[in-house]
Amino acid sequence: MPHRSILPAVWDVPETIRDRLGARPGRQRAMVHDGHVLLVLHRPPKADEEERAGRFFWRKPDGTWLSTESGGGLASLEAHLQEYVDLVEQCDEKEERATTAHDYFDVIQSVTPLHRAARNMYQALQDARKAVPTDRNLIDLRDAAYDVERNAELLNADTRSGLEYALARRAEDQAAAAHRMSVASHRLNVLAAFFFPIATLSAVFGVNMQHGWENAPPPGPFLTMLAAGLACGFVLKRFIARDDRI
Repeated sequence: MPHRSILPAVWDVPETIRDRLGARPGRQRAMVHDGHVLLVLHRPPKADEEERAGRFFWRKPDGTWLSTESGGGLASLEAHLQEYVDLVEQCDEKEERATTAHDYFDVIQSVTPLHRAARNMYQALQDARKAVPTDRNLIDLRDAAYDVERNAELLNADTRSGLEYALARRAEDQAAAAHRMSVASHRLNVLAAFFFPIATLSAVFGVNMQHGWENAPPPGPFLTMLAAGLACGFVLKRFIARDDRI
C-alpha cells in the first residue's frame, strides 16, 4: 500500500522530507533539506486533549512561506504564535483571580501542556533559525517563541507555588480547628469529671430538699430556673470556646 503523505499534494517539498513524515505529525521539529525548511508544529493543546493536531509551515529556498493554515504564508505562522500568546495571557488572568486550591489546579491543567508545547515549538524554531541564519523573520519568530515559552514557564511555577500556599493555608486552618476542638473537649471532660461525683451521689441518695418554692405560683419558679440555666450555659460556653493559644 503506497504511503500517503500528510502534507498537501500540491506542495513541491523534497521527497527526502516527505519520507521522514509518518501518518501523524509526531513531535514538533524542523526538517531541512537543500534550502527547504519544513516546520512541524502543534496547535495549542487543551487541558484534556491527548492527540496533538499538527500544523505545517514550509519555507522555500527563496524565502517564500506556505502553510496548511488559513491565511497562508508567514502571517499564518505569526498567527500561530499569537494563539499561544493569547492563551498564556488567559491563564495568567485566571491565576491572578485564583483563591482556592481548585482554582489553581484548573490553571495548572491548562498551562502545563501549553508550556510543554511552547518549549518544543521554540526548539523547532531555533533549529530552523540555525539552518537559515540570514532569515530575519525566523530570528524574530524564534525570539517570540522564546518569550511564550518563558512566560508559560514562569506562570506554571507561580501557579504551583500558589497551589502549595493554598494547600498549606488550608492545612493550617484545619490544624487550628482541630486544636480548638481538642481544647474544648478537654475542658468538657474536666467539667464532667468535676461534677460526676456530685451527680452520682445525688442520683443514689436523692436531693429532694425543701427550698420553699414548692408551692410558689407558676410560672415564676420555672422562668427563674430557665433564666439561671441559660446564664450558666452562656458562661460555660464562653469558658469552653475561649482561645488560650496553647
